[in-house]
Amino acid sequence: MASIRELLAARDAGKTICPSEAARAVGGEDWRDLMQPARDAAHELVGLGEVEVTQKGEVVDVTTARGPVRIRRKG
Repeated sequence: MASIRELLAARDAGKTICPSEAARAVGGEDWRDLMQPARDAAHELVGLGEVEVTQKGEVVDVTTARGPVRIRRKG
C-alpha cells in the first residue's frame, strides 16, 4: 500500500497510476508476481476511502475487473 500512496503523492491531483508501477517499485525485475498483491493493496485502499480504481475512465471493483485498471486518489 505504501508504494501506491507514494506514487500517487508524486502525481498531480486526478492523475492515475497502474498497479504495475507499484509492483515494479517493490519488486524491481521480478515485479510480475506482485501484480495481484498490488491489485489487492488497491482494493484495501478503496476500502479505506483513499483511492478509486478505474477502467476506461469508469470506477470499477478491482476484485472483479478483468484487464488493465488504473488507480487514482479519491476526491
